[in-house]
Amino acid sequence: MNERIAQYRDKISGYWNNFSKKQKILLVSTLAFIIIAIVVLTMQFTKTEYEVAFRDLNANDAAGVIKYLDSAGIPYQLNAGGTQISVPTANADKAKVDVGSQGLIQKGSIGMSAFDQSSSAIGMTENEFNVKYNNALNGEVQQLLERMDGVQSSKVVINMPKENIFAGLEEKDKASASIQMEFEPGFTPNQQAIDGYFNLVKTAVPNLPVENITITNKEYELIPTAKGGQGGLTSGVQENMALQKKFESDVRNNVQQFLSKIVGDDKVNVLVMSQLNFDKVTSKEQMVTPVDQTKMKGIEISAQQIQESYTGSSGQTGGVAGTGTQDVPGYPGGANSGNTSSDKSSSTINYEVNRIARDIIQSPYTVKDLTINVAVEPPTGQQTLDTATQTAIQNILVNIVRASLANSGTTFTDADLAKKVSVFSQAAPAPTSTNTFFSASNPWMWGIGAAVLALLAGVIFFIVRSRRNQEEELDEELQLMPTPTEFPSITMESVTNESQVRKQLESLAKKKPDEFVNLLRTWLADE
Repeated sequence: MNERIAQYRDKISGYWNNFSKKQKILLVSTLAFIIIAIVVLTMQFTKTEYEVAFRDLNANDAAGVIKYLDSAGIPYQLNAGGTQISVPTANADKAKVDVGSQGLIQKGSIGMSAFDQSSSAIGMTENEFNVKYNNALNGEVQQLLERMDGVQSSKVVINMPKENIFAGLEEKDKASASIQMEFEPGFTPNQQAIDGYFNLVKTAVPNLPVENITITNKEYELIPTAKGGQGGLTSGVQENMALQKKFESDVRNNVQQFLSKIVGDDKVNVLVMSQLNFDKVTSKEQMVTPVDQTKMKGIEISAQQIQESYTGSSGQTGGVAGTGTQDVPGYPGGANSGNTSSDKSSSTINYEVNRIARDIIQSPYTVKDLTINVAVEPPTGQQTLDTATQTAIQNILVNIVRASLANSGTTFTDADLAKKVSVFSQAAPAPTSTNTFFSASNPWMWGIGAAVLALLAGVIFFIVRSRRNQEEELDEELQLMPTPTEFPSITMESVTNESQVRKQLESLAKKKPDEFVNLLRTWLADE
């Protein structure tokens, strides 16, 4: 056995000694590289890969997740100061589903799940219930806010008023809410998002007006549109400016397109300036009109007539007119007598009229002012527009302005409308070069161009003709050359020594020098 091992060892040492130094180094380095590669690949494929399954955890949420992972036997790694937990990639999906179903991540808030656990076997007191309800309400609002885009974390404190059975609905105290929010890096909420935060809190908490909600972040306070936030105003102004620009662009395009058919394309420049009224007016009208417009009367719905008549005699007895000391001076006497009659009639008629109630909402987009300035390039050969064309264009623009300002609420005369329109001539732009010698319409330029073309044509013809003559002369020389003589062949394949080749060439040069020279020329020509 030992002899066989020694034989193998001798054979291996013999093979090893047969290699050169470079071959030994190459073999050793190759084996070392293969061993290192096998070790690295084994470690790479056998190690456990972790991925971040839970991030942005607070201490309470992280503790609950770790407790679950320990009970489930899932390994984990804490990262980022305990705010992130990584689990093996194979167990990541299951861990996320289990943790989410159990509600272990609450972002520091418990919510209504606080009532799932009772602190006492016999129930809870009213004060304990109120505290738990308040905390649960804070947690629910916090969870709602943190589900919105861009919100990283929040802290909510809601103060519920104490109930008073002697207070009416209007006299009841209102709830209040104080909220501190942190947004993701680079995120800035717009006014629409801010209004969404306030409306969410308002609808989640009973008896909580927007005025009693305060939302802040680390830098400033968020203000809703109802409390004077500028976000809604800014968006409204931007919308109004966009509408005004669109109106001016439509007027400009219409005027330019119409006038281009009269004076030609690319010969009209239009400048439009406008002022729009964006005030939204709401009014109510209650009108009473007669049914019969001709007689200005309504429909008789009831009528009442009363007529009285009286006929009889009357007499008066008495003394003479007062003249005594006890009588009233000038008092008439009572000696008159005769027949009396009286008539009395009255009529009451009730008419029904048309009663019209209207709620009118006027459109906020009304043109208050409009000016149109048009620059027209005159026809070729004219410095200015003729009077007829200018007057026609001005009349067209005045009609456009009159139609646009019809609902402005202001009466404009023809003179006022004419002031809002301006038409003037704009000469064609002068050429960049003032030297008329090089203009395309100059006949000298045409003559010089023709001469240059003729010169180029002559040069090309001369070059082509000279090349053709050279080719003809070369063909003639080739035809006059004598037929090459056949030289004695030297079998180079049968010659195995340079001395033999040299001897054959020397003998050829001595015996036939002319043929040797021609042979050299032929070899040189072939090469």
